[in-house]
Amino acid sequence: MGKKVIEIVDLKKHYKMGEAEVRALDGVTFEVQKNEYIAIMGPSGSGKSTLMNMIGCLDTPTSGEYILNGQRVSDLDDSELAQIRNREIGFVFQTFNLLPRTDCLSNVELPLIYSGMRGSARKEKAAETLHKVGLGDRMDHKPNELSGGQRQRVAIARALVNDPSILLADEPTGNLDSKTGDEIMMLLENLYRSGNTILLVTHENDIANYARRVIRLRDGKIEVDEKIEHPTLENADFSVVSGAVA
Repeated sequence: MGKKVIEIVDLKKHYKMGEAEVRALDGVTFEVQKNEYIAIMGPSGSGKSTLMNMIGCLDTPTSGEYILNGQRVSDLDDSELAQIRNREIGFVFQTFNLLPRTDCLSNVELPLIYSGMRGSARKEKAAETLHKVGLGDRMDHKPNELSGGQRQRVAIARALVNDPSILLADEPTGNLDSKTGDEIMMLLENLYRSGNTILLVTHENDIANYARRVIRLRDGKIEVDEKIEHPTLENADFSVVSGAVA
């Protein structure tokens, strides 16, 4: 499949809760190749949120290795980790996490400010990315002037604007109605087909079914790691992707 983006080897995260030891991750091993689309699933307490935090460099393991684009993450200092989070990982959250008093263009510009891009180039790149998610006509709108689907599109544009190695989506349709959720998933499908590497955390089977591979966790271990086929997506209607979600 090509370039290896992520390599995780025997990853463990143990912590104390009172007298008990919680094994949130208990020896997880897998690889992610460039342009894979993976859903990470599992019941509450399975370790999927802990794994998400590890992959996003938001937490550190008790033991094991996490290698991102050939870099051993445990070797990086705080400033290097911050740079990885800014440039290599695009985060999409269930709650959007947009700045409420700031328009769409400025929200999408934020990662570019942190990476040091100059003003005119920054605005041009942010505008280009908003066009990519179908919101070219909403750049001067603030989040409270947008629907939930449109806000999630802004969040996806912000995640994409630095051309990250991976797009990390945590329950991206959790706050959306089913129709709008389907439209967001078709947008992610289009991004995958354009070459993006996507890791999707979800507890919903119908959302996971958009992925090409499913990793199911239980009690901190991988229970299932399987590829899935999608003949129904081959003739899907992508017209919704280019227009703003209602």
